[in-house]
Amino acid sequence: MPSQDVEVLVVGGGQAGLAMSEHLGDCGVPHLVLERHRIAERWRSERWDSLVANGPAWHDRFPGLEFFDVDPDGFASKDQVADYFVAYAEKIGAPIRCGVEVTSVQRNAGRPGFRVETSDGTIDARFVVAATGPFQRPVIPPIVPDGAVPLQIHSSAYRNPQQLPEGAVLVVGAGSSGVQIADELRQSGRRVYLSVGPHERPPRSYRGRDFCWWLGVLRKWDAETPPQGAAHVTIAVSGADGGHTVDFRALAGSGVHLVGLTAAFDDGTLRFAPDLGANIAAGDAGYLSLLDEADAYVARNGLDLPEEPEARVFGPDPECVTDPLLELDLADAGITSIIWATGFAADYSWLRVDAVDEHGTPKHRRGVSSEPGVYFLGLPWLSRRGSSFIWGVWHDAKYVADHINTQRGYLAYGTDDATSGAAR
Repeated sequence: MPSQDVEVLVVGGGQAGLAMSEHLGDCGVPHLVLERHRIAERWRSERWDSLVANGPAWHDRFPGLEFFDVDPDGFASKDQVADYFVAYAEKIGAPIRCGVEVTSVQRNAGRPGFRVETSDGTIDARFVVAATGPFQRPVIPPIVPDGAVPLQIHSSAYRNPQQLPEGAVLVVGAGSSGVQIADELRQSGRRVYLSVGPHERPPRSYRGRDFCWWLGVLRKWDAETPPQGAAHVTIAVSGADGGHTVDFRALAGSGVHLVGLTAAFDDGTLRFAPDLGANIAAGDAGYLSLLDEADAYVARNGLDLPEEPEARVFGPDPECVTDPLLELDLADAGITSIIWATGFAADYSWLRVDAVDEHGTPKHRRGVSSEPGVYFLGLPWLSRRGSSFIWGVWHDAKYVADHINTQRGYLAYGTDDATSGAAR
């Protein structure tokens, strides 16, 4: 590709990049979207085979297109989600170029904009939107050394039980990914240990409404800042098997051995924090608090929604909670695989401008970077709690697109473009 000029370069062709493209197109802003693989590639090749969306199809979508092959109350498979984004790109006519990786972005010297180096040549862009999302670099804590077990992988590399060597499995992390993978392995006949850290545990549904609906009417999606210390707490909720509330007691009753936070490793032995009971109790407290708020909302608004007293009934704590395992010899337990469902870190090493701090964390307000002309999209809590969800990133993209278009209007003042309608 020869060197070219673009008004706005959007880096990333997933949900954030497509949302950005739609709003830029609506504003009449010339732009190009670059995706290093295929549209929504992470949904296709960086998720396990049986994954489904954690939100119902009526909720986890863009406003302009429904899922055409999923019941509104159903949960789309990972391939259906990827196909949805491909269809959306076609619907909006997104100017997307796949198979092109951005390797560096640097500010031009003595003139506006940025020099963007890619695997297919150089681009000169007036504005750059980093829409690569939060799932860029899998994080495996440096606890268990290589070779201690035959296989250690991140959850993003897990596909199915057949991929693992024979033997027991330790799954570290009790968010949606860890819980669903642990349960799938248990159903395949494996002996499974699940390391449970701090988490949120909302009901899948309550009084006939999905928890996504409850978080909407209770205005929790609109929260602009996370509760103290809760910015990175995982959410244990599942869309698998038609959707269900995650119940750690039931999981233990089915045969999964629960342990606390994975803390240390020494001479073949893993050590766990004595926090399993406290973590489950804290998850229960958040669960019950949401039910309380939902009940109050029903009463306040006189809604005819069926009562559900059984939702507040918990089974007895299993022995693995009342008498927690604090040490585990991996060889004695027959553990041959460890799956780390421990999240991701951002990687903006290609963004060589003053837009991230010393830890690599973006410096921005609602996606508008500290570096003029650079924007971020698709990050958790970008503007509110819902920002990392499909519908949430769509609304964030509108704000960013409006900001870009306003800046274009200022830059066009006094030029021949001033009357072209750059600022609307």
